[in-house]
Amino acid sequence: MAKFARRHHSNLRKYRRARIRHFLFTLGPNRITGGRITRRHIAQGVAIRETEMASPLWPLAFDGLRIGHVSDFHLGELLPIDKALDVVRCLGDQQPDLVACTGDLVDLENTQVRPLLEALGKLDPPMGTFLVLGNHDELHDGEELAQMAADSGLTVLRNDAVEIIRRGSHLVVVGIDWARSAVRCAQHVDRACGEQTHLLLAHNPKAFLRATDLGIPLTLAGHTHGGQIAMKKRPNANLALTHRRGAGSFQSNGSMLYVTTGVGAWFPLRVNCPAEIAMLTVRHEAA
Repeated sequence: MAKFARRHHSNLRKYRRARIRHFLFTLGPNRITGGRITRRHIAQGVAIRETEMASPLWPLAFDGLRIGHVSDFHLGELLPIDKALDVVRCLGDQQPDLVACTGDLVDLENTQVRPLLEALGKLDPPMGTFLVLGNHDELHDGEELAQMAADSGLTVLRNDAVEIIRRGSHLVVVGIDWARSAVRCAQHVDRACGEQTHLLLAHNPKAFLRATDLGIPLTLAGHTHGGQIAMKKRPNANLALTHRRGAGSFQSNGSMLYVTTGVGAWFPLRVNCPAEIAMLTVRHEAA
């Protein structure tokens, strides 16, 4: 009981800080501009970014696997439910083999999220739709959101592993809970990943550091939003200053990472960093 009370108190403090951030960076500028800055932000499109990634560590039996990767919807004032549902419909039109959502479905509260979860659940790609939670998903009630997602047909991974079998071959997908530091991410990875993990889903890209040590072929992450403001034609030179890998694809010793810029935002401005649906074609590459 005491442990639950401490966790609840910690979440309440984080929620209050998030409300202050929301007022300073969203409500305040919106009122000053008479709503123009938010309307202009919402009117911006969401890009479909096609990326091919290859590594000798990726299993040959799943060569050419097509993954639809979305993250950071931040459902709320900067992403209304109708636009979120349009993004899901667009994702479905790409006909991915597998859908991965790496967290922060909501910005502050769960009150509007059920239709989004149901839409994601109805996509029904051949190899499933997987979800890990982000830090914003934990602000209101992470357990409630996870249960709603499971009820909607999503596979929610909370330091869990799932084995997918296709034509006799196995693909192991692992998803870890939110952690802020690289050390805590590594602890989650060690807890959840076995000797043969092929695809790791994490909200925080810092999990890639440990994934590289373990030779995990592919890690998908979000959280950074690509900084939302980046240098032209240099997506990794952005305002996500605490992340060495802030946007796009990376490789280290054969392990691959893709960090999506996300669907939504936590302040109403994107410069040289469009919101995206990441469509990843993953290849086995000869050593």
